[in-house]
Amino acid sequence: MISQFYILSLRGDTIITRDFRGDVVKGTAEIFFRKVKFWHGDAPPIFNLEGVTYVFIKKNGLYFVATTCHNISPAAVVELLTKMSKVFKDFCGVLNEESIRKNFVLVYELLDEMVDYGYPQTTNTEHLKSCIHNEAVVIEAPKTGLNLPQWNPRTVPSNAVHRPVGPMQNDSKSKKNEIFVDILERISVLMSSNGFVINSAIDGSIQMKSYLMGNPELKLALNEDIMVKNMDLGGSHGGYGSVILDDCNFHECVDLQDFSDLRTLSFYPPDGEFAVMNYRITGDFRVPFRIFPFAELQAPYKIEVTIKVRADIPEQNYGGNVQISCMLPKTSASVSTELAVSGQSAEYLASEHRLVWNIKKFQGGTEAAIKCRVTLSAPVSNIANIKKEVGPVSLTYEIPMYNVSNLQVRYLRIAERHKSYNPCRWVRYVTQSSSYVCRF
Repeated sequence: MISQFYILSLRGDTIITRDFRGDVVKGTAEIFFRKVKFWHGDAPPIFNLEGVTYVFIKKNGLYFVATTCHNISPAAVVELLTKMSKVFKDFCGVLNEESIRKNFVLVYELLDEMVDYGYPQTTNTEHLKSCIHNEAVVIEAPKTGLNLPQWNPRTVPSNAVHRPVGPMQNDSKSKKNEIFVDILERISVLMSSNGFVINSAIDGSIQMKSYLMGNPELKLALNEDIMVKNMDLGGSHGGYGSVILDDCNFHECVDLQDFSDLRTLSFYPPDGEFAVMNYRITGDFRVPFRIFPFAELQAPYKIEVTIKVRADIPEQNYGGNVQISCMLPKTSASVSTELAVSGQSAEYLASEHRLVWNIKKFQGGTEAAIKCRVTLSAPVSNIANIKKEVGPVSLTYEIPMYNVSNLQVRYLRIAERHKSYNPCRWVRYVTQSSSYVCRF
């Protein structure tokens, strides 16, 4: 059971507040924000202060916070907060500060239906839809600023779906039959200084959001050569180039009757956004970027750090909003950088002793490099001592219309199709970094 619930902005403003039980002192929102803001490093998602337990998640620049003075399952509260944020996004269309502020009446109505006296009731969008009477105020999603030249101009990426699932009587667009599918893969990579991959994994998910009238049965077909470890699947056996999954799980609405032989999933899509399938891959795969860091001692008070990054993705693809960061010695007095290509930027964050290198668009098949000259406030005798303080190099990125695992959607069909029922289908592939680290 939870005692209080808050939604806070990054500035600490309390946007939404609800006290369910009245057994926790007032002002906990200010106490929480003050503690998180001045925490050394990243604050843990669960901590205790003066007998009050604070549990929070951070999404889209918002803090979703629950407090309690009882001994409850922290994982259950984190799951509840995650589900609540998903419901708010389904009903508001966009999850950000503006959408929450403009739809605060709707958010409070959702809160009253989801939690009663601190006890969770339901977080199912389909069930809540019949209980909610307020209509959402539609908010335009912020533009990412990324140029997508390889996309057909008529194609609408599924992250552009920012319409509420609730009834919008004055919005004719909501009556359009559309279905959006995201194949999202987050990659974790640990790499040595020579570009050799020490450890790697893919956490993938097939996300779907349906705006189909009548809730028809859908059939989603994947690669015919998909194999799952420890599962005896019929059909094509895994060979060279096949997609081998370590593990996978499916949404409760999915019928797996045809999955073994045809690799086809049948289901009736529920309202809102949901994960049709989650999967994990830890086998060998081609990592999208390789990092080659190098540190050289030029004088007792001067070192030079060189970082080269190579994009091992097809030339027609690119990495968007690529950010490379590297920790520098704590004795760094001054830092100067040298970039060979325009359109890139670099800065040294002295308070964090960290170099940040930004590349807005990193084309596949190309390389980029940066030289960083560091003046130290204390002398060093050998480069071995410096390497203990330099690094690691971390990388974040997003690659649209590309996935590393080669998992593909062969087709998405309606089981009983009528000539008058021809919905639009949007399929998008996205690869993101989860943890991409290279040691010196």
